[in-house]
Amino acid sequence: MVDLAAPASPKPKSTLRRLMERRLALFGFALILLVVGAAVFAPFIAPYAPEEQLFDGLTLEGAPLPPDARFIMGTDLLGRDLFSRMLYGAQTSLIIGVVANGLALLIGTLVGITAGFFRGWVGAALMRFTDLMMAFPALLLAICLAAIFKPSLWIVAMVIALVNWVQTARVIYTETTSLATRDFIAAERTLGAGTGRILFRHILPHLVPTIIVWGTLGISTTVLLEATLSFLGVGVQPPTPSWGNIIFENQTYFQAAPWLVFIPGAAIILLALAFNLVGDALRDVMDPTQRGRD
Repeated sequence: MVDLAAPASPKPKSTLRRLMERRLALFGFALILLVVGAAVFAPFIAPYAPEEQLFDGLTLEGAPLPPDARFIMGTDLLGRDLFSRMLYGAQTSLIIGVVANGLALLIGTLVGITAGFFRGWVGAALMRFTDLMMAFPALLLAICLAAIFKPSLWIVAMVIALVNWVQTARVIYTETTSLATRDFIAAERTLGAGTGRILFRHILPHLVPTIIVWGTLGISTTVLLEATLSFLGVGVQPPTPSWGNIIFENQTYFQAAPWLVFIPGAAIILLALAFNLVGDALRDVMDPTQRGRD
């Protein structure tokens, strides 16, 4: 007797497995882990304190030393070991990236979900305020805010959060508006479910993939913005090392000692690229329309 039963469809791959199959995502993960490891273990890896001006850290003419066996990244204009400052600068970039982006994600999610769920005059007011914030160039607004407050690590994180939440708010608002009109939400209201239950049991869980993706992609933007502010002199202030202010301090030696600009610049680009690669991969594997296609 011939078995006419249809073959069983293959079991969909898990999100983690699909993510691990993407080589660019793995490359991004490797870069992120490398930077995180360098930042966490900086006190044990760095051969010198980041602010220590070494007696033999300059040439007889007072110029920075090029990379060699002792100073693998050379020294800066004050005779400080660049490798040590890069390690501690990774701490600054990651702290601001995570804290500022976390605050921006929280603000954007609260604004977007409130406006999208309640709509009416509340939603209109919040979205018009969001549009107003989006009308200002983010860098110019960040420079103005940083100039008003005394720049420090946490002030810079707050400033970046205040200018980076608008994109998240717009995306969350759009998705929340769509979810709020679905039949299962109408059924919950009919059964007498309260606002809190609908928001936290039905709306928010559907937004988690979007929040994760935007949280990952936002870190790269935050790192670049922090580096830009520090390079312009309104970000993290010396002697606290930051990849941006390392470039700012040593830009006058761009031709005589190009490693002082190239090394931190390359680190900023690679870290931003890593988070972008991981964020793009997360967006692809968490998209419901793509499930079962890989």
